[in-house]
Amino acid sequence: MTETSIAMGPYSAVVTSRGGALRELQHNGRDLVVGFGAGGRIPDYRGVICAPWPNRLADGAYEYAGTAFQAGINEPERGAALHGLATDQVWDVRETTNSSVTLGCTVEAGPDYPADLDLEVSYTLAADGLHCSVRAANTGGTAGPYGVCPHPYLVAGPAPLDEWTLELPASEYLAVTPDRLLPVGMKQVAGGSFDFRAERRLGPVKIDHAFTGITSDDSKTARVRVHDPSGTGVELEWGAEWAWVQIHTADKPTKPDRLGLAVEPMTCPPDAFNSGTDLIHLQPGDTHTAAWAIRALG
Repeated sequence: MTETSIAMGPYSAVVTSRGGALRELQHNGRDLVVGFGAGGRIPDYRGVICAPWPNRLADGAYEYAGTAFQAGINEPERGAALHGLATDQVWDVRETTNSSVTLGCTVEAGPDYPADLDLEVSYTLAADGLHCSVRAANTGGTAGPYGVCPHPYLVAGPAPLDEWTLELPASEYLAVTPDRLLPVGMKQVAGGSFDFRAERRLGPVKIDHAFTGITSDDSKTARVRVHDPSGTGVELEWGAEWAWVQIHTADKPTKPDRLGLAVEPMTCPPDAFNSGTDLIHLQPGDTHTAAWAIRALG
């Protein structure tokens, strides 16, 4: 496996060829994401690129252009194909500088997916944080459905997650079944435990949901901010190409759990290959690019 270390000013990062993942991101030596070891499997999909679909695909089954496809079930307890076809791949390093790295991998058409894709992710450190982008190009002769998300777990500071505050500019969330976490229908956050439009303490709330109805600024940029009681924090921003964001409080059945807050901008919601909601259709020769950034606060 290949690892690339990059740095710029107070920021440093480590990117691994495993899943094209961000393994480490620090600001003045402080962790901004939950990291993982240099070897072995990546726990909890930390920092990977999820494509050509994000989140869960129910039963791994879908139809596209009149043809049935069956993806492998990698979440057997929920009967789902989780996070696409690129997370277990070894991505190749395509370009590096002292402050940036670009990696790529391919998805080949087969019984699980109709199209040939070239995927490329770029990580660039600047004075104001880590800037990232992911590009998909349809290199084959057949159209394919497409969705994508990065999968970082943010770390606000040294206090437990329950003591952090969250600002999440989203007015709706996708309700899911309690057993399989599959979509049921849209709900408003107003007045409920998922309403973080005004910054407030997370407390014991458990979240593993996709949010939309996102408020952005004049440049069509949206931001999630998480703060620690000590005054430190972290921010993830994304553009209009991401209509959704998955938030997960990283709850585990055994300790340690709630180590960080997963903030995953998504181009489409869970199971979009079946619902069609906000699904991108990549025709032969088409490309799609989406960007996000992570920076320290405080």
